[in-house]
Amino acid sequence: MKFIDEASITVQAGNGGHGALSFRREKYVAKGGPDGGDGGVGGSVILVGDAALNTLVDFRYQPRYRARNGESGAGRNRTGAAGADLRVKVPVGTTVIDEAGRQVLGDVLEAGQELLVAAGGSAGVGNTRFKSSTNRAPRRTIPGGEGETRRLRLQLKLIADVGLLGLPNAGKSTLLSRVSASRPKVADYPFTTLTPSLGVVGERGDRTFVMADIPGLIEGAAEGAGLGTRFLRHVVRNRLLLHLVDVAPVDGSDPVDNVRIVEDELFRYSPAFAARPIWVVVTKIDAAPDAAQDVLAALAEAYPGRQVRALSAVSGAGLDALVHGLHDLIGAVRATLAEDPDARAAEAALQGAISRDVMAHSLGPEDDPDIDADAPTDDDDDPDAPEVVYVRD
Repeated sequence: MKFIDEASITVQAGNGGHGALSFRREKYVAKGGPDGGDGGVGGSVILVGDAALNTLVDFRYQPRYRARNGESGAGRNRTGAAGADLRVKVPVGTTVIDEAGRQVLGDVLEAGQELLVAAGGSAGVGNTRFKSSTNRAPRRTIPGGEGETRRLRLQLKLIADVGLLGLPNAGKSTLLSRVSASRPKVADYPFTTLTPSLGVVGERGDRTFVMADIPGLIEGAAEGAGLGTRFLRHVVRNRLLLHLVDVAPVDGSDPVDNVRIVEDELFRYSPAFAARPIWVVVTKIDAAPDAAQDVLAALAEAYPGRQVRALSAVSGAGLDALVHGLHDLIGAVRATLAEDPDARAAEAALQGAISRDVMAHSLGPEDDPDIDADAPTDDDDDPDAPEVVYVRD
């Protein structure tokens, strides 16, 4: 299935049913009275997390979702039926943005989690509600309220603990394939990774973490060179960034300069990434063992205070030590977040800062969504609109 990590949709909640204007008419009853019932509330549109989904591709083909209207009230104080809510399944890790208000409505982070994105219209009021000792034949009713209509941008952000960064062909996919059961495409030419890949990295015992392979960045990525920065949203929730650099690039470039190039693009995308811990890992040391120590020393001097490691995914040198160190760090971070509310608040603030930069890039002034924002939302008026399946509670 094609991996799509962003889509725009229009959601429309159902309108509330109108209140009824009605009077009793019964045989042998000299004077009737008001008996108009209330309308039913409109159905709401709710997004539900589904762990079985890993792409937003379905929303490219079905961009409009509308819940049922509430039914109008009737005589004999009969209340109209409420409109059925429409529950739409989305992948876990989906961020929902209101395009008009440029606000994040919420994140769907767990399977089964529900997020209300469009509230149904209020129920109308029948004339029975307005009878009194001084007004025995009220002709007043209140119509049902309109349901909310919203234009939403869905952004899928893979939920991973460790994100892999680096130039194309730095060895990210090879590393992921060696430490997990993931099998990303591996080849000896640039841009073999066109979409992010996830892998679960285990160790003896029950310790596991999730690693994400992000397509490579190149110089000018912030201006759209190569694959640009469109996949950087997937490292928003990473606890650690693992920056891989080839010990001896085939183009003869300097590994220290290569690290700088990628991180310049990263920080141009969001300066908040500087608050994330970043480890530098020199790869393919089996190809140039004599140069490895010099490169390690140069990187340690250029980035003091950082973890600088070396490995060979082919021979396995350095792999176990790297995985063990990552487990220790991720375990410590998880424990801190579980016990320290200040740490959780700081993490939420950091994710919020990066998310705002993500939204600024995806909803910029030159943004050109796939779907016309002025397109009609009433399917009855649009014979070409795709069929929507309504799910009744």
